[in-house]
Amino acid sequence: MGNRCGDKKSPFIMCEATLSLVEPQLVLSLFGARDQHLRVVRDALGVKIAHRDGEVHVSGDEVGVSRATEVLEHLKDLVERRGMVTQDDVLEVLARVNGNRQLHRKDPIEVINAGRSIKARSAGQAHYIDAIRQHDITIAIGPAGSGKTYLAVALAVEALKRRAIRKIVLVRPAVEAGESLGFLPGDLQAKINPYLRPLLDALHEMIDYDQIRQFMAEDVIEVIPLAYMRGRTLNEAFIILDEAQNTTIAQMKMFLTRMGEGSKIVIAGDTTQVDLPSHAKSGLMDAMSRLHAIKGIAQIRLTKADIVRHRLVQAIVQAYDETEPRTKKTRR
Repeated sequence: MGNRCGDKKSPFIMCEATLSLVEPQLVLSLFGARDQHLRVVRDALGVKIAHRDGEVHVSGDEVGVSRATEVLEHLKDLVERRGMVTQDDVLEVLARVNGNRQLHRKDPIEVINAGRSIKARSAGQAHYIDAIRQHDITIAIGPAGSGKTYLAVALAVEALKRRAIRKIVLVRPAVEAGESLGFLPGDLQAKINPYLRPLLDALHEMIDYDQIRQFMAEDVIEVIPLAYMRGRTLNEAFIILDEAQNTTIAQMKMFLTRMGEGSKIVIAGDTTQVDLPSHAKSGLMDAMSRLHAIKGIAQIRLTKADIVRHRLVQAIVQAYDETEPRTKKTRR
């Protein structure tokens, strides 16, 4: 392993380290699908990690680089001995190197309904919860049932209970997925309610029905279509955008710029389920590419391993992933 640092007299010492990789057939196991293991290490320690020509290059401040290289050496040893490492392994090694267990905590989320106990049920979910708690903006993608929306709503309710925020705003784009809103019965509110129902269902598991009605009447909780966000600035609010893959680039920019002082944003979506017209690029995919280098914004990728619905849901998602035409999966 090579290691070099800049001017030792500088208060912020930039360092670089180089590690040789494992056998080529074990690289995917070490890095994780789409480099998810490397991203966890990078985000946790504030370093940059790149791999090329059979080597891993780590750069950042001296402490971060030192800890990151130690983590990668441990993981390299694990993959050489076992042939694989899991996200649990990555979080455990990170916690050990940092001298604590904070990066893999599974303590319950405190919601208002005293009868509910909500906690992470996978390593990916634990990392997602930590990311939301530690960042002002968190962007999460993952398959149905992986807890993207449910856990975000639970953390919003927790923040409200602790008076860390003054209101919760739950938002969804009202995209027509095979149906025309104009042909649905009722007034505008009746037409958009089906799009907002999943958010209300999550709320009802965490707050008593009468309390939800009171909060909504007092404007403490809003459940609204994305179009209703235009022109607003939200201070001291926990704002969740669900089904974000169905936003356009312009809509995503509009949503992100609603953020005011003391607010927190969570953006959740599934990039394999885009219902936009074929010529429109998803605002979620664009945001992930455009915002990845901004400090204070976390990006989390949940996987099939994080699905916690009925045991058959994971198998169903896998079956569709294996048989769905490639053009459908890569549609923008």
